[in-house]
Amino acid sequence: MSRETAMNERIFYGKCPLCDSVALEDAYTASCATHPLYRQELSPIMRWKRCIPCRHVFTEGYFTEEVCRLIFTATNENQQVGFELEQQRHVSARIVEKILPYASSGHWLDVGFGNGSLLFTVQEYGFVPVGIDLRRENAQRMADLGVRSYWEDIARLSLDFECSVISMADVLEHMPFPRAGLQAAYRLLKQGGILFLSMPNTESAIWQALNENQANPYWGEIEHYHNFSRSRLFQLLRECGFDPLRYGISERYRFCMEVVAKKVR
Repeated sequence: MSRETAMNERIFYGKCPLCDSVALEDAYTASCATHPLYRQELSPIMRWKRCIPCRHVFTEGYFTEEVCRLIFTATNENQQVGFELEQQRHVSARIVEKILPYASSGHWLDVGFGNGSLLFTVQEYGFVPVGIDLRRENAQRMADLGVRSYWEDIARLSLDFECSVISMADVLEHMPFPRAGLQAAYRLLKQGGILFLSMPNTESAIWQALNENQANPYWGEIEHYHNFSRSRLFQLLRECGFDPLRYGISERYRFCMEVVAKKVR
């Protein structure tokens, strides 16, 4: 792929991926040239749109399969199975403990499991760990370690059991169509099952402060297609059949939120 083909890097949305409105405005323009997954064959410019009716913020388009293959030829060290397992175990344990008031057993599906810490930790707490990841080597490595895992998109995933818990820790913002991801989670969860989400929160004070100082790193996050606010995420969850139960602050990444929700219909 050459720089001359940059116009074909993304499939343009043309409308809001959450509410389908075509009433859009420019929100932000940033460079992703310093991102570790950036490749010189790609345009360094990221353009963000805002939906005027629902206020959701998203990139002008999502990458083609060709570009995704190019980007995912490399894996960040912190996304490799086993990375800093001892340190990450404590962070993962605190996630599990936030779920325990609502679910304490059954299959726990971790979407985009990365270094695998959460899967290993839920197993310690008595859950049956199941993983899905878009990085083939991660899925194979996890399977080699005895954890049921899939190299698949959750929208196409089929299981012969219902899940008690599904976690999407810093995943939904990576999906071209988040509603489809939540609908898949709804389909795979048992009635009353629990969904765990984490992602940056555009309504947080620190997000606003970094914007004012033009120092917000998430505008140049090459793997992200969406920047969610707490209020828009809660609305989307309710539209997809979930009741938000708990809001918290994430320890995984900067100024991120954590949300626990329940399948209710």
